[in-house]
Amino acid sequence: MTRLGALLAMLMPMLLATPGSAHEIRPAYLDIRQTASDEFAVVWKVPAQGDMRLGLYVSLPKACIEKAEPARSIVDGAYLERWTVACAGRLGGGEIGIDGLKSTMTEALVRVEYENGETEVVRLMPDAPSFVAAGAQTTIEVAQTYFLLGVDHILSGLDHLLFVLALMLLIQDRWMLFKTITAFTIAHSITLAGASFGFFSLPQKPVEATIALSIAFVASELIKIKPGERRLSESYPWVVAFAFGLLHGFGFAGALKEIGLPQSDVPLSLLTFNLGVEAGQLTFVAAALVVLRAAGTRGKIQPALARQLGAYIIGTAAMLWLVPRIAGLAA
Repeated sequence: MTRLGALLAMLMPMLLATPGSAHEIRPAYLDIRQTASDEFAVVWKVPAQGDMRLGLYVSLPKACIEKAEPARSIVDGAYLERWTVACAGRLGGGEIGIDGLKSTMTEALVRVEYENGETEVVRLMPDAPSFVAAGAQTTIEVAQTYFLLGVDHILSGLDHLLFVLALMLLIQDRWMLFKTITAFTIAHSITLAGASFGFFSLPQKPVEATIALSIAFVASELIKIKPGERRLSESYPWVVAFAFGLLHGFGFAGALKEIGLPQSDVPLSLLTFNLGVEAGQLTFVAAALVVLRAAGTRGKIQPALARQLGAYIIGTAAMLWLVPRIAGLAA
């Protein structure tokens, strides 16, 4: 396998991804809060595109009866339903599920908060669309759920991974690469935490558009590399990574907000979600290094040619995301 083949194998799935798919597989979110001994307030949040929503529907235990017609609305690209149910014999031991989840590529996060303050957080997948309410969970079980959400988010976030891959192609020195990835991690952790705690925020659509622009910028820097010349991005790549990392952190924060971040769970869910993001990112970096090193020992393509090919592929993918994201700003 040549460097050319390795780069094509890694980059073509990202290039072929549709403009909206970089973060389009958003999870649905079901929040159930006990308000009385046998009453629960339910909020159901489903990903939507305009007036179109995913065909996902809540299935509660048979003992639960709606007390009124759900209030429906579409807010920030999500379809919302709110209603109250009365559950004879309480909720523990009953089955909660999402009808239609099996036929999708998304998932659903379910959070149940009981009257005594105990919580239960469960991640439902297409192959496991329901669970039996246990009544409470340990802190470790809740943390594990948010950790796995973080891992899944970064590994399905092709725009973030493409930015990291572009940095890897730009930086030849492994120690400098380590410092650069660390700077990117620190930066997006700062804005993720700040935005999650409500210290600052940015509108999500401009953030997503600028993230695509950041990928195009690094791709252009790859093309401009010349022997004997050192551009700012080559001499101080960690500065570039830190600056754009702050922006990418807003993207992560928007995803966590879309999932549904309960304020009472902020410290735990934020920490474990971010750890999941970092674990997924390190997994990607390690896999990419293995592929590129294996390709380098067997390949006959010059590194400069392989780097330029990668730059054009990365830049094309970034523009395929950037154009519709800019167009979406007026929507």
